[in-house]
Amino acid sequence: MKESTKKLLNYFLVGILAIIPIVVILQIIIFLKEMVSDLFSAVYGYADSYFYTALFFTLSFAIVVLIGYKIVKTGRPRVITIFDHVINRIPFLNTIYRVLIKVINMFSSHDQRFAKEVVYVEYPSPGIWVPAYVTNRHDDKYVLFIPTSPNPTSGFTVIVDKSKIVKSEMDIEEATSFIVSIGVDYNKSVEMTDLP
Repeated sequence: MKESTKKLLNYFLVGILAIIPIVVILQIIIFLKEMVSDLFSAVYGYADSYFYTALFFTLSFAIVVLIGYKIVKTGRPRVITIFDHVINRIPFLNTIYRVLIKVINMFSSHDQRFAKEVVYVEYPSPGIWVPAYVTNRHDDKYVLFIPTSPNPTSGFTVIVDKSKIVKSEMDIEEATSFIVSIGVDYNKSVEMTDLP
C-alpha cells in the first residue's frame, strides 16, 4: 500500500510539474485578454460605436509603431522627452519612473551598454557559482543582479570586484532560461567544467 501511494504521489507531482508552464501561459493570455477587453469596453462605452472603437485601436497601434520607429531610427521622440521632463519634477514618481526606464532599457535591444553580459559569481559563499547579469560597472567594480530560480525577476543586487567574476558565453535569454528551468535548460557544460 505504501509503495502504491508513493507512486501515485510521484505521478501526481510529475503531472503537476508538466502542466505548470501551460497554466502560467494561460494565465498570461487570460490577463492580456481581460486587459484588452476592459479597454475595448471602456472605449466602446464612451464612443458607443464599433467604427470609432476600431478607429481608436488602429490609431493607437499606429502611434505606438511610429514611436518605436522613431526610437530605433533617431532616438527618443520629443513627446516622450517632454513627458520625461514633467515626470522628473514630481517627487517619488520620478524615482519610480527613472528606475523603470533603466530596467526596461537594460533588457531592451536598443541599449547595448550593460545587461547584455552574463557572468558567474561566487554567491552566497565561495565555491557556489551562480549566473548574474551585469547591470552597471565603474572601473574594476561590477554591479550584478543575481536572479533567483525559478523566478528571475526576484534576486539580489551586489557589487563585486572584476577579479571575483568569470565571464560567460550565455546571453540574457539563455541565462534566463537556465534560471527559470532551475538548471535543466543549460547548454554551456564546458563553462561549468571551467569554473574554479
